[in-house]
Amino acid sequence: MIEARGIHKVYTAAGKELEVLKGVDLTIKKASLTALVGPSGAGKSTLLHILGGLDCPTKGNVRLFGRDLYAMPDNALSELRNKKIGFVFQFYHLLAEFTVLENVCMPALISAGSSRGASNAGFRRRALELLGSVGLSARVGHFPSELSGGEQQRVAVARALMNRPELLLCDEPTGNLDSAAGEGIMALLQAVQRESGMTVILVTHNKELAGIAHKIFYLKDGALAN
Repeated sequence: MIEARGIHKVYTAAGKELEVLKGVDLTIKKASLTALVGPSGAGKSTLLHILGGLDCPTKGNVRLFGRDLYAMPDNALSELRNKKIGFVFQFYHLLAEFTVLENVCMPALISAGSSRGASNAGFRRRALELLGSVGLSARVGHFPSELSGGEQQRVAVARALMNRPELLLCDEPTGNLDSAAGEGIMALLQAVQRESGMTVILVTHNKELAGIAHKIFYLKDGALAN
């Protein structure tokens, strides 16, 4: 499913270089749930973003769905991200001016070239099904500011699943939630992976959340720890 070889990432600021990743090699199997864990600054989120096509490595390559990710033209890479990869972030990144239903429809609307609203009946049905599956059927007309943190993260999960991705990437999905809401998101992600058979990769500091994974990779100082 995913093969990363020799991944280096160097950032330059104020004339100084910071090497965040130092030659990471890993393989992630299809239909697995994988956790990336380690201390702050270990490079976990950077690695996740590189695996998902959000950030280009300084050196090394990633093969995803049998393709060399960073040899692809920008438009092809953008299309792949939209149609085959779902993203869930710690701070939700919901659009404040759109309703819950519109937020969930957004990836499909982008794919179809639409601009606003859940006007397409098929998109609307899909979004309503997803919101029902995450327990938010009663909140479809609300705006993000009217939801709790746990509810906003459930909307973010539903939105990430809208285009039926083959790969779901989650960056600290419980990091901004209390323990009860975090446990709910843990259970939701585990159920999504089990029922859909999609590949899920999550970055987390939460040992309990990492414990639901089939495979755990530990990062320390930009490299995989033994």
